[in-house]
Amino acid sequence: MPVFCVYRGQTKKVRKEQNRHKLRSDRTSVAPAVQTRSERIARQVFAIAEPLCESEGIELVFVEFHSETTGRVLRLFVDKPGGITLDDCAAVSRQLTDILDVSLEEVGPYSLEVSSPGPERPIGKVDDFNRFKGKKIKVQTSRPIDGRKNFTGILAGFLDGRVNLTIDKQTVAIPHTAIKKARLINHGD
Repeated sequence: MPVFCVYRGQTKKVRKEQNRHKLRSDRTSVAPAVQTRSERIARQVFAIAEPLCESEGIELVFVEFHSETTGRVLRLFVDKPGGITLDDCAAVSRQLTDILDVSLEEVGPYSLEVSSPGPERPIGKVDDFNRFKGKKIKVQTSRPIDGRKNFTGILAGFLDGRVNLTIDKQTVAIPHTAIKKARLINHGD
């Protein structure tokens, strides 16, 4: 069972900008532009949060930013040897909150969640694709590869900028830059 901590605070400035941001986002009708912005924000947060996590002896596994029915969510997955605790999640959340309020003030309101990766751990770092070699993973791409966007197979590693999966005794090479999301399947087994 994953451990997680949720921060639902907003600065006063963010609340004032909420309506203005809503108007801007309503004008955006093309989904890829929103995804690109979300990916940019996730990369920015990763760059900010990784050194903070490392100083606490915690690995920043993955960052995602997207809209859900409850609003926009910035989710950080963290881990450490022996497993992550609620106190670890809370410590990262407390330290990161003020930094993100300043760094992401143009983003508008969002919920910050800091969580353990759980059994279906997200993977995205190049090292992870070699670290979990031999494990079953599910990959979603941002564009079709061989006519498909969803792949499930055994991770065969990372080579020459491509993630290699074994699917039905065939190897499929997926460019790392085309991967939208990748997760381990049944990692706890």
